[in-house]
Amino acid sequence: MKGRQIKTRVVTILAYSLVLVGLAQACSGAWIYMKAQLAQVLLQRAWAGTLAGQQDVKPWPWADTWPIARLIVPRLGIDQIVLEGAYGRTLAFGPAHVESWSDAREGTVILTGHRDTHFAFLEHVQTSERIVLQSSNGLIRSYRVSDHRIVDSKSGRIPLDREHPALVLVTCYPFHTAIPGGPLRLVVTAEAEDIEVERKVRR
Repeated sequence: MKGRQIKTRVVTILAYSLVLVGLAQACSGAWIYMKAQLAQVLLQRAWAGTLAGQQDVKPWPWADTWPIARLIVPRLGIDQIVLEGAYGRTLAFGPAHVESWSDAREGTVILTGHRDTHFAFLEHVQTSERIVLQSSNGLIRSYRVSDHRIVDSKSGRIPLDREHPALVLVTCYPFHTAIPGGPLRLVVTAEAEDIEVERKVRR
């Protein structure tokens, strides 16, 4: 009888432990999502200052990054501020530029973001999808998605074309998995259309 009581107590403790772990993970996921959304509000303010001519506008006093572009996917309702430097601490707050930024006029622009927050929309991007990128000088360029590829991050390479403008969006793959990281990446390539020099993005 005593042994059965001990066994029941152990099972009960394990059950409560699993529930607590599940709640902790759920809260952690919710916090990551909320942080990402709040960051975009602050980044929108910093972006307004950038377009007004201010240099390297920090979205919050302790930030070690700043907005360098605005990414829009009209059909999906995506409107995000892109940060300088594709580091873990940067990607927690928004999509980021992989290399040092000049502008959107020349060469291949590579942006990366997390599959469960800012770049979750890539799961729904279609061929010929229109994507708009605005640089800090107000230059706006439209792109059309031309290719989707799954590559291994250990062996796959993204070619950089310095003469023909293109936009490459990269995120971890597959979507909706409980396993973080992994070697696979979804690479979405979009070819440049016409440049529009204006402050307002046409929908």
